[in-house]
Amino acid sequence: MHRRRKRLSRATIFGVIVLTITLCGVFGYRQSVLKSQEKEYSSQLKELQKQKKKLAEDQENLEKFRDYVKTDEYAEEVAREKFGLVYKDEIIFEPEEK
Repeated sequence: MHRRRKRLSRATIFGVIVLTITLCGVFGYRQSVLKSQEKEYSSQLKELQKQKKKLAEDQENLEKFRDYVKTDEYAEEVAREKFGLVYKDEIIFEPEEK
């Protein structure tokens, strides 16, 4: 019982080679597309992290201002600046107009 070994035809070998080259090309192209997307997403992530940091600072400033608004010092400042109010024993010096 001798088994004969079948030889592959040249067309079959050529087809396998073309298929292998095509698959390598497709995978290479997809890899380059994914790398460019990765760079884009990385830059977007950095920008969003900067925005997050700025918003956190803004939130902190607003919380400080909210606490300041509740103080008597703020009420006095508003009364002086907006309404022109002064204490009874306070003297105001205004520059002369020329």
